[in-house]
Amino acid sequence: MIPYVRDIRFEYGVCEQVSPLIRRVIANNPGPFTYVGTGTYIVGRGEVAVIDPGPAMDDHLEAILRAIEGERVTHIFLTHHHLDHSPLAAPLAARTGATIYGCPLSKAHGPAEVQMEAGDDDSFRVDQTVCGGGVFEGKGWTLEAIPTPGHTSSHICYALKEENALFCGDHIMGWSTTVISPPDGDMGDYFRSLETVRARGFTTLWPTHGPPIREVEPFIDAYIAHRRAREAQILAALESGMTHIREMVTVLYKDVDPRLHPAAAHSVLAHMIQLVREGRVKTDGELTVDAVYELA
Repeated sequence: MIPYVRDIRFEYGVCEQVSPLIRRVIANNPGPFTYVGTGTYIVGRGEVAVIDPGPAMDDHLEAILRAIEGERVTHIFLTHHHLDHSPLAAPLAARTGATIYGCPLSKAHGPAEVQMEAGDDDSFRVDQTVCGGGVFEGKGWTLEAIPTPGHTSSHICYALKEENALFCGDHIMGWSTTVISPPDGDMGDYFRSLETVRARGFTTLWPTHGPPIREVEPFIDAYIAHRRAREAQILAALESGMTHIREMVTVLYKDVDPRLHPAAAHSVLAHMIQLVREGRVKTDGELTVDAVYELA
């Protein structure tokens, strides 16, 4: 069982000091993929960095500007290109003169077949790419960009050295598991990225949605175990004679909000693609949600 962390007290648009170096403002965009909304983080004092400015909402932009009044934004960091994370980067940069950092979506990956509630930010642009990682310093803070593909091919987490903390975007969330939706999402990459984060020994994880994760290692262990258990369930479903992903979803995700079933189907597809790569499952057609699968 994943020891979910879901208790969070906040007020929309109000900047809250959540650690010595971190402030957070939550956008009023709750939903089945965003939980209570997008948490925008402000790091430092005086000269600050902003992480995941959030959706294109004028009131959220004004809330961020109120929070940093009298301060200078030097860096805007983006974890990935989804509409609940990145659209405010350009307006915030225009108002503050900050540089935008992130990793653009690879042209080798098209949009996901299933439209997430947030979707892709087609206007996603960065001033400096961090696809290969990098270390950035400000007044009293140091942030390291860590490539963590899986949720998207270009997902980046940011480690705050001074607090041994990680801003983990949608890579790890306390309130829910993360959607892995091909072709941009990749389950094999995701497992490897979870191990990358686990090996760093962070004290705290700050997801973009929901409260922080304080018991980091056991939480990641449970996250990995959950994915492996889902993999075993898929193999068992195939062994029982099920051959279609949508049929499996109605059984494997029967206790999950039906609004999330299309996303769940794509997480099962991500597992299925990895199982085909490993030679444990086969299909005669393309690797899609509607293909027919069987044990190899």
